[in-house]
Amino acid sequence: MGASGDGFAVSQRSHLRCLCLVLIATLTGCASAPEQRFASVGDGDVVGDSALPAAMSPDNESFPDPQAFPREIVEAFPDGAEPTPSEILPEQDSAAVAETAAIGLPELEEPADMAAQSPEPSPAHDPWEPFNRRVHRFNAVIDRAVARPVAKTYVAVVPTPVRTGIGNFFDNLSQPATAVNALLQGRVRHSAEALGRFLLNSTVGVAGLFDPAAHLKMRERDEDFGQTLANWGWKRSRYLELPFLGPSTVRDVLGRVGDSPLQPLAHAESDKVRVGLQALALVDSRARLMNLDTLRDGAQDDYMLVRDSWSQRRDFQIHEDAKQGAPLPDYLKE
Repeated sequence: MGASGDGFAVSQRSHLRCLCLVLIATLTGCASAPEQRFASVGDGDVVGDSALPAAMSPDNESFPDPQAFPREIVEAFPDGAEPTPSEILPEQDSAAVAETAAIGLPELEEPADMAAQSPEPSPAHDPWEPFNRRVHRFNAVIDRAVARPVAKTYVAVVPTPVRTGIGNFFDNLSQPATAVNALLQGRVRHSAEALGRFLLNSTVGVAGLFDPAAHLKMRERDEDFGQTLANWGWKRSRYLELPFLGPSTVRDVLGRVGDSPLQPLAHAESDKVRVGLQALALVDSRARLMNLDTLRDGAQDDYMLVRDSWSQRRDFQIHEDAKQGAPLPDYLKE
């Protein structure tokens, strides 16, 4: 009886201990369990926290949790590195590109495309380039050895007003040829203006040393038989560089021959006077070109520079000046 009473007491104590443990566990669970929260999904459906992924749990302080992302994304990054939104959602990049294209922003040219652009074609028709280059080298040697030093001495010794008068004198001597060629081209008014300039400057201008015609706004023109042949239909001619005389074309060589009877110097009776004036004309022409010496010295290909510059000037004289009557630009004047 005593043993049975002791066993009953032990059993009651065991049951009481179990009830206390259950009660404590229940109370502890109620205190730690959060309130049921709801998240709207849409269309009236609601779900509790149990339906949310671990990464969106309010108790997860490391939101977003990399471990909650798909396995493929997690494996693509080293331990401890968190993926950026652009790396998680690459479709955003394609959407941004599509939006940029929709706006119509200009596309940058690739360097290869820019390098593939062809250079501007030369205005000269030069099938005899090897021959012309040899003549050009010869002329360059003569120019450096003789013409350029003489021109520098001429500029240094002769005062500017005197050089201006000499230039006016030779410009005036070209007006008879201009008058005849303008008439041959059907420009009667230009022909009359050139003849009027020659008469006025030869008399009032003291043999052309002064230019009173410019004060009367009588425009100075420069027409030759080469331009006349071009006006008659010989538009394109082969480029030809002449020894001592420099750039020309086959058409303009024949033009020189046609203009020779119209040059007043050709009719000078004294050989010394004629040769002396022709030499002075060459020196004056070379002195006017001294401003181009620096450009020529720095050019990678002096032959192409001289050829293309001369051809552009000649093309302007034949076409633009003939059509519009516009004066020759300063950078193309001799």
